[in-house]
Amino acid sequence: MSSLPKKRITPEEYLAIERRAETKSEYYKGEMFAMTGASRAHNLITVNLASELRNRLKGRRCETFASDMRVKVSRSGLYTYPDVVVVCGEPRFEDDRADTLLNPTLIAEVLSPTTESYDRGRKFDHYQSLNSLKEYVLVSQDRFSVDLFRRQPDGDWVVTGIKDASQVVRFTSLNCEVPMSEIYRQVDLPAGSSDLGAVE
Repeated sequence: MSSLPKKRITPEEYLAIERRAETKSEYYKGEMFAMTGASRAHNLITVNLASELRNRLKGRRCETFASDMRVKVSRSGLYTYPDVVVVCGEPRFEDDRADTLLNPTLIAEVLSPTTESYDRGRKFDHYQSLNSLKEYVLVSQDRFSVDLFRRQPDGDWVVTGIKDASQVVRFTSLNCEVPMSEIYRQVDLPAGSSDLGAVE
């Protein structure tokens, strides 16, 4: 017995459903993918990073969003909800609802066991097609580890790994830096995650 083909929906149908929904879903090639809840550590890191960036960008033409700003990758058609998004300059949106950003400057994802390979692989492939994107940040939630990918003038991406709680993360696209200790504030990490131990 053959299974029935899955019904595909258009981006317009997705947005109509998503704007009424109580939970969030991503969208790609006609399918919606429900997003699951995040851990305490994941939420703390997301809020810490977004708050620190927002504070450092006060007075500048930049906006910082945590978790709920939908981003569309126009070239591939992916709609997604990055953990942290910063846009500097004039934000561009898909329509007058202003809830789907087209031109992020920086995107950060907090890694989890179920999403890490996707965030490092195919999702990053999608994000690289965003001409506005200058930096892509991957933050571990179980150890002091931030991988910062920077777009070079020739279009290549270079990664810098920051692994110690005493270091700072320098966001060149935003002309600011955030201490690792602030990104991981109140996050309980396993012993041995850093020479400095847990961050209070």
